[in-house]
Amino acid sequence: MPELPEVETVRRGLAPVMEGAVITQADVRREGLRWPFPDHMADRLTGAQVLRLGRRSKYLLMDLNTDETLIVHLGMSGRMLISGHQLGKFHHEHPAPEKHDHVVFDMDNGARVTFNDPRRFGAMDLCTTKDLAGHKFIRVLGPEPLGNDFNEEYLVGRLAGKGTAIKTALLDQGIIAGLGNIYVCEVLFRAGIHPARKSGQISAKRIAGLVPIIRDVLSDAIESGGSSLKDYRQADGDLGYFQHSFRVYGREKEPCVTPDCKGKISRIVQGGRSSFYCTQCQR
Repeated sequence: MPELPEVETVRRGLAPVMEGAVITQADVRREGLRWPFPDHMADRLTGAQVLRLGRRSKYLLMDLNTDETLIVHLGMSGRMLISGHQLGKFHHEHPAPEKHDHVVFDMDNGARVTFNDPRRFGAMDLCTTKDLAGHKFIRVLGPEPLGNDFNEEYLVGRLAGKGTAIKTALLDQGIIAGLGNIYVCEVLFRAGIHPARKSGQISAKRIAGLVPIIRDVLSDAIESGGSSLKDYRQADGDLGYFQHSFRVYGREKEPCVTPDCKGKISRIVQGGRSSFYCTQCQR
């Protein structure tokens, strides 16, 4: 599932095409994806101007001049792809419709943005913009890891005394919004912390040290266009390439990349998800 860096990369790709443009036609081709679409979604979107394209955690947020916000979750395999617009040096013509093109936005600047989702685990909803913070998708989220509300004091306070594994705690969207399995594995490797260590048994100094590491890992991934493992593509259709920088994720039984380390990457399952770590570097 796309994590914060992938969604932020998609947002940045869509913004030049959608911000300030009017949706001349919204074509909604099914009743819903993971959940039903809101009533009359096509009518509510057609003719609306996109004022701002934002992101909260793993959700794209499309603020409209109708005082509504379209909330988009890419799910397991969702993609927002652009055609009919100049992207860098290349002009992408509108492709023929595909089976899993579920929602299509035709913009007044000639661009088309297509939401394609083969597995149909994505989601879209509309809410009044002023009520966005209270929406069921948004109200449960913790602070953004790249924002000012996420800091050393906050994280130390939230994890103090917790008996849950540090990997599980960092995946809790109510503690930190947007972190997923890939990037938590990479963060804990850089921090030298075993994923199964209980959060409350890790010193405050080491917990505080996670904050800049989390920011560095996410920033590096965004700079690389995210990680493409199976279905993820950027808005221009290109792959992200942060997966080429993985130090532990998906590298089971391979040698640790730390100089002079004799350890190998191991894998355990926590909460149904694979955790990758170095048997020597992470304690």
